[in-house]
Amino acid sequence: MSQEGFENNSVMDGNSTPTPSAAGGSTKTSSSSMIYICGECHNENEIRPKDAIRCRECGYRILYKKRCRKLMVYDAR
Repeated sequence: MSQEGFENNSVMDGNSTPTPSAAGGSTKTSSSSMIYICGECHNENEIRPKDAIRCRECGYRILYKKRCRKLMVYDAR
């Protein structure tokens, strides 16, 4: 896809300012949104459950979940 149709300004309409939650102070990331990395342009995207699975910069539809820093160990029996 060409990148002319996906400008940086079109992403920010409606969601440009972070709003505090009713509980009091979270700004950007909440528990209902996840951070994914685009497979094409490697840009980070914050995706909520009802959002379209698409990169906000280039429009690519293959996104990878960002790896967490915390070590996760599971006890498999």
